[in-house]
Order: sequence, then structure tokens, then C-alpha cells
Amino acid sequence: MIIELSVALVAVAFAVLVFFLIKTLRSAKDSLDNVSQTLQEVQKTIDELTYEVKTTVRHANDITVDVQNQLQKIDPIMDSVKNLGEVMNELTLTAKQVSVTVIEKYRKSRELKDKSKAVSIDDTPLTPSEERTVKSYEETYAKKEGGKVSAILKGVDVAATLWKKFRP
Repeated sequence: MIIELSVALVAVAFAVLVFFLIKTLRSAKDSLDNVSQTLQEVQKTIDELTYEVKTTVRHANDITVDVQNQLQKIDPIMDSVKNLGEVMNELTLTAKQVSVTVIEKYRKSRELKDKSKAVSIDDTPLTPSEERTVKSYEETYAKKEGGKVSAILKGVDVAATLWKKFRP
């Protein structure tokens, strides 16, 4: 009888085990069904996103091509701006050189003027004997303008000089 009880107990344990195993397998099957359904939804979402990404990439490519065309149209303008910048740079350098030259000439003329004032006899006081000498020199060698006689004498002098040069 022990064997029969043992077999009956094993049969009942086996039946309980099979019952719980079936319950666990059904639960696993339901979970796998949910995972399968979720994967199908994810696949559908990925397909939709793939289409949208492809569309976005196509638009981006179109925009890139359009931008490249616009840049090619702008290239000559940029070259012109570059050339204009170089010309303006050269003009600026030339203007700078001219202004430096003008300033140097002005400075030199100013220095010469200052030096001539320093050396000038007009500004220094003269002794009475030096003053007489200067006045007599000025009276003797001063150019006298006007007068028909001086004009005639100059004309005669020029004519005599020309006659001497062309005489045989």
C-alpha cells in the first residue's frame, strides 16, 4: 500500500506540477504575444520614421543643391569685392605715401624758412658802418624798373650779343 500511496502522491504532485507549468507557459505565451505586438508597433513606427527621415534628407539635399547654385552665382560678386578691397588698399597706401611726402616737403620748407630767418641779415641789428655799406650796395645794384632808356639799352645789348654770335 505504500507504493500505491506513493504512486498516487507522485501522480497528484505531477498533476499539480503540470497545472502550474501550464499556467506559467500560458503566462509566457501572453508575454510573448505582447512582445510580438510591441515589436510590430515599433516596426511600424520605424517604417514611418524611415519614410520621414528619407523625405527630410531629400529636402536637405535639395536645399544643399540650391545653396550651392546660389553660392556659385555669388562667387563673381565676391571676386569683385575682393578686387575692390585690393584696389582700395592700394589707393590708401598711395594716399598715405602722398600725404607723407607733402608733410615732409612742408616740414623741410618750414625748416629752411626757420634757418633762413636765423641767418637773415634783416633781423640782426647792424652797426652804423655796416648799415651804410648795405645801403650803398642796395643803391648801386638795385634793379630799377621802368624807364624807356633802360629798355632801349637792354635791347641794344641783346642785339649786340646776337650780332657777335652770328658774325663770320
